[in-house]
Amino acid sequence: MICLDEMGPERAKSFPGRRVVRTDPRGARRIRATQEIDYGRRGYGYFFGAFVPATGETLTQPYAGRTTANWVDFLEHVEDWRDPAATRVYAVLDNLSAHRAPDVLLWALAHPRWAFVFQPKYAAYLNLIEPWWKVLRSLALTGRRFASWDELCQAVEAATRYWNAHRHPFLWGRRTRRRPARPTGIARLPVAA
Repeated sequence: MICLDEMGPERAKSFPGRRVVRTDPRGARRIRATQEIDYGRRGYGYFFGAFVPATGETLTQPYAGRTTANWVDFLEHVEDWRDPAATRVYAVLDNLSAHRAPDVLLWALAHPRWAFVFQPKYAAYLNLIEPWWKVLRSLALTGRRFASWDELCQAVEAATRYWNAHRHPFLWGRRTRRRPARPTGIARLPVAA
């Protein structure tokens, strides 16, 4: 199973990090640091991604637009990236019109081991690449300023390499919290001395 999606549009701009607080020289008050307005008019594009939840492996590719031709090209990259010995590949997708275009369906006919599974509308949380995009944004973008689209692509590529070197399986749902065992009974009776 592979989760496929696109992130964007992302612009080459300043991505805020944690709130920076500087101290007042007099030591009395703390003043919030200011950040210059950045409109991000230095190039933009989309990142297409493939994510294997069972292993945590990822693949990202930058594209200038979210077109059908770019999506078919990305599917070719994913086809080359995946193990050719796999007899069946289930791809979880959202309902973007580019995912259902005739060129994509012709590509699927030419690659019979692929099966597209479209998630229900308004159920983006079922595609496990969505929480991974959040991880990628924190690794590649948060707290950084990018001067160009190429610099942004390099940061995402480096973050993807880092993730693949330290990957782990993703599980759908919330992690279970460890709670101490509760005592039995409705109430605890005081111990008589």
